[in-house]
Amino acid sequence: MISSYLDASALVKRYVAEPGAEMVMRAIAEAPAVATSMISRVEVVTALAGALRRGALTSEDAETARQSFHSEWSGFIRIPVTEFMLERAALLGWEQGIRGYDAVQLAAAVTWREVLEDAVAMVTFDRQLWLAAANVGLIAHPEHLPEVLDSWKGG
Repeated sequence: MISSYLDASALVKRYVAEPGAEMVMRAIAEAPAVATSMISRVEVVTALAGALRRGALTSEDAETARQSFHSEWSGFIRIPVTEFMLERAALLGWEQGIRGYDAVQLAAAVTWREVLEDAVAMVTFDRQLWLAAANVGLIAHPEHLPEVLDSWKGG
């Protein structure tokens, strides 16, 4: 069985009923271990706050999601953000042409794969990060993300 690394775009779907949530729940349920970067703590909470401001979540739903995330945080393997990680992220960001926090997420997933000495599935709903994950030898998940994202736009 393959361990899963969830970036913030995937982790939010654990707490909000939106397209892709079932894919995330399945990835979590099927993985022997689930990891994320320490920066996900900030990214998930600010994404929930943004959804509240945009009216995509009610105040009650946003607070419930935030509390659930907070209570489950310690259950995730949390990859620390270190000087080494930031150096690696800067290089990956340069090589892969991805945004800053996405580069940190990618560096954390790659580092975790090295620690495990085994395959890791990078679960993300960000097209550029998904492509970068595949480029560096991670298992990009969901398997057909570009088609999935395109189907959501059309639906």
